[in-house]
Amino acid sequence: MSRKVLCVDDDPNVLRAYSRTLRNKFELDTATGGEEALRLTREKGPYAVVVSDMRMPGMDGVELLCRIRELSPNTVRMMLTGNADQQTAIDAVNEGQIFRFITKPCPPEVLAQVIETGIEQYRLITAERELLSKTLARAIRVLTEILTIAAPEAFGRATRARELVRQLCEILAVNPSWPFEIATMLAPIGCLAVPQEILKKSISGRPLKEQETMLLDSHPRIARELLSKIPRMEVIAEIVAYQGKLFNGQGYPPDWTAGEDIPLGSRIIKLAFDWDDLVQAGLSSDLALAEIADRRGWYDPQVVATLRKILDIQEEYIVREVRVSDLVDGWILADNIHSVHGTLLCSKGQPITPPIRLRLRNYAVNVGIGRPIRVFVPLSQAPQQMEA
Repeated sequence: MSRKVLCVDDDPNVLRAYSRTLRNKFELDTATGGEEALRLTREKGPYAVVVSDMRMPGMDGVELLCRIRELSPNTVRMMLTGNADQQTAIDAVNEGQIFRFITKPCPPEVLAQVIETGIEQYRLITAERELLSKTLARAIRVLTEILTIAAPEAFGRATRARELVRQLCEILAVNPSWPFEIATMLAPIGCLAVPQEILKKSISGRPLKEQETMLLDSHPRIARELLSKIPRMEVIAEIVAYQGKLFNGQGYPPDWTAGEDIPLGSRIIKLAFDWDDLVQAGLSSDLALAEIADRRGWYDPQVVATLRKILDIQEEYIVREVRVSDLVDGWILADNIHSVHGTLLCSKGQPITPPIRLRLRNYAVNVGIGRPIRVFVPLSQAPQQMEA
């Protein structure tokens, strides 16, 4: 257990007194002012306890202990001063989150006892955090290993999405970002309760039956119930619970949460997973971004704008529904095209060419085409009315 203590006072006589009475009990360092104390904290810290005088030239005790907290959050901070007025105590506790407020003169044995109490508090803080961090890390590792074995497709999807989540968090200045990355990796944990056949159909983009959709939609709820049982995972559990929620409030869970009330991590993960699905389906980055932009109300506009910055795409596309007669060579099909009888005429991602236009026109006139034609149109080529 660390017994390192730093005493700070601008009076050398006081520091010498500290050295005489405390050096045999603790690993003691002394500093004659705030700047020296900060230097020692950076070079020799972390200290278990820092005891600072209140009134010092240049940097008073409240400011020093606030800065100590930034450098070493676990350090137990104490204020020692001859000025015992109430406001000083309030400022010290509120601004510096002071563990003890000690008034001068303080008998050596009392000061030593208070410091011992501070060291015990430091031990409790660090022991709990170490235990929690190790327990949490191991729990996460076990869960991801289970996913790797039991749902490899879902785990692979999460692994790919995590890198995009990391980039989005970096540009959005999300700090800390690790809960978002962990939430991404654990988001599919509820898929363990979903039959593998349904997962494979969903990931491959094949249509699901109503009952299959209901089973798949339940996986965020299951994930939330599992993760919320692990200490310190409550925030991650909430992010995972809303991973499928649309920005306009639609989707799972079926509540009134919408817009910025949806956890930011959920908004980022939703975009990252959908982006991966589009790219894995064979769309290029520019076409996948066009599809994302066409899903009005699905995503946080700020997160989509951040994705656009990451991609740095030169040629932008928009998605539009057009008639067969309006097709232009070079445009790209955004969906598979079927006849009214279900015959596949053209595949998603195919560029429009004269033979394709002729084929579609013949089917439209003689057989019928099953749905409007969605195409990716380069923004530079889009007619003005189409851009609106």
